[in-house]
Amino acid sequence: MRSSELAAIAGVSVRALRHYHQLGILPEPPRSANGYRDYNVHHLVRLLRIVRLAGLGFPLHKLPELLDRPDDDPVSQLDQLDAELAARIDRLTAQRALVARLKQERAAPDLPPEFAPYAALFAAGGLPPRFARLDREQLILLAHLVGDEHLPFIARLYGRLAEPGLLAAATEAAARFAELDDDSGDETLREVADDLISVCASVAEESTGAENPVDLGDAAALLADHSDELLNVAQKRVLALVESRLRTA
Repeated sequence: MRSSELAAIAGVSVRALRHYHQLGILPEPPRSANGYRDYNVHHLVRLLRIVRLAGLGFPLHKLPELLDRPDDDPVSQLDQLDAELAARIDRLTAQRALVARLKQERAAPDLPPEFAPYAALFAAGGLPPRFARLDREQLILLAHLVGDEHLPFIARLYGRLAEPGLLAAATEAAARFAELDDDSGDETLREVADDLISVCASVAEESTGAENPVDLGDAAALLADHSDELLNVAQKRVLALVESRLRTA
């Protein structure tokens, strides 16, 4: 029988047959004189066994030992499979809980869930799309660079910004920062820097006395490189001023 016939009888696609050949779990018969591969009933039986085992949940890379050693202890094999399926169910259950949390917070799925409730608040604050994108991408980058150990600490700082008493000030400062351009004078730049420093000072209270402070190290340079591509000259001047004054303080 041809590959299309074999696949149809077994209820799989011809592409699946080729995949099984590549993995070495289904022998590939030689081509006949007319150039087609001629499969026999033995290929069909092995293919049906593959379909059955894969349907139960056995990984394809483990099928050779099951197919070629059918007399091994089946209970042991099934116990191992059951444990793997239980672990998979636990992972899927955790993923579903995370999806439900993101849906409830109306958060983008690419954001770390720790930031979900706060990012939605800032997005609703009316930031220009370019700066909403900057905020979102910086969060994604920062969360990855600080790692799981420091992520809760960073999330607390970000959550401090989202508190009602500070959110309005932070949003207003961000909006004024977003409006800066080449025509912005030195006085305006200083005023915006003052606003940002005031916000940063409020957030800094959360980090005072932290037992495990975050050392950004190389991460700071990567974050700066990222923002550098999205900011104009005036905005970069303000950030340099803020950084200098905070360092001095």
